[in-house]
Amino acid sequence: MRFLDEYRNPQAARALVKRILDGATRRWSLMEVCGGQTHTLIRSGIDQLISAKVELIHGPGCPVCVTPVEKIDRALQAASNPNVILATYGDMMRVPGTQGDLLQKRAQGADVRVIYSPMDALDLAQRNPQRDVVLFAVGFETTAPANAMAVRVAAQKGLTNFSMLCSHVRVPPAVRLILEDPENRVQGFIAPGHVCTVMGLQEYEDLAARYRIPFVVAGFEPVDLLHGVLVLVQMLEEGRFGVENRYSRSVRRTGNREALKVMQEVLQVADTSWRGIGPIPRSGLTLRPAYDRYDAERRFSLLAVTAGESPRCIAGDVLQGKKRPHDCAAFGSDCTPEHPLGAPMVSSEGACAAYHSFRRHQGSRDAVPMPGPSQFP
Repeated sequence: MRFLDEYRNPQAARALVKRILDGATRRWSLMEVCGGQTHTLIRSGIDQLISAKVELIHGPGCPVCVTPVEKIDRALQAASNPNVILATYGDMMRVPGTQGDLLQKRAQGADVRVIYSPMDALDLAQRNPQRDVVLFAVGFETTAPANAMAVRVAAQKGLTNFSMLCSHVRVPPAVRLILEDPENRVQGFIAPGHVCTVMGLQEYEDLAARYRIPFVVAGFEPVDLLHGVLVLVQMLEEGRFGVENRYSRSVRRTGNREALKVMQEVLQVADTSWRGIGPIPRSGLTLRPAYDRYDAERRFSLLAVTAGESPRCIAGDVLQGKKRPHDCAAFGSDCTPEHPLGAPMVSSEGACAAYHSFRRHQGSRDAVPMPGPSQFP
């Protein structure tokens, strides 16, 4: 924890804000990919403090938000089996499917349990040999190694009552989708620090070279993010592209080799759909054929379950940075954290939840800074 105060230092933050505002000769549009970074930017008021020179566009980096509705419905169907214990993380419990959510399913008598590690699901399988334990595994490349390890350990132990409902997605294909959209306005990216901790920088270097656009890998504290924005502005002002790593205390260019080794052994790249966005080629991770016996979708015949997003929810446009949460007619009225229409309103990393929590209820994407509390007065 010795770094925490350093990366929340108000004096350092104010100095960085001044450098950003003084150094930009025009207004630049930048996208932070990660939902955790979105919450820091909104909570601290950074988006307002620098809005005269930097428009921050919120990206698709909330793992809960992009989990397809059909995966939620498949989890609900699996949990309906009286012989199944469905194990998942707490942030998935209230994500709406077409038939309710997992919290409601548990209230109706299903055995749905919140875990803190995929190894907790393995422990459940070992302690309940007469029942099937299904791990509902979601997330980006950040959480994929741990879930892949759980499958590998299950195979090593010869567990026959453990399986995984896999809903892992990859960030670079989604970034490519945004960059190739004719309406794209993003001129630089704050790359996701946790994903890069696992994967390294190569995929982002390839994107930077192909689309001639700058990426800066940043952390999650206010000073981290302001430093990342400053470097992006400097790169854009100088006409440079490429990848700058400003989260070196966690990220190495080659990533985490042990984590990558486990992922590559157990998982393979596949086409998949993103909630509100639709299919993105090669953007998912599924179990390799050697581990098919741990595929819950096949074991419980869940592949036939399909579903679509609520027509009133604009989550897809929000996740791609095309609209702000408050552009949605249902925002704050028919869609609230207590009664969400879509995942971005209920997820702890969702942009809609951030806007609702920190009172970004009005204004447009080009609005001047709204008055309100800031971490850096």
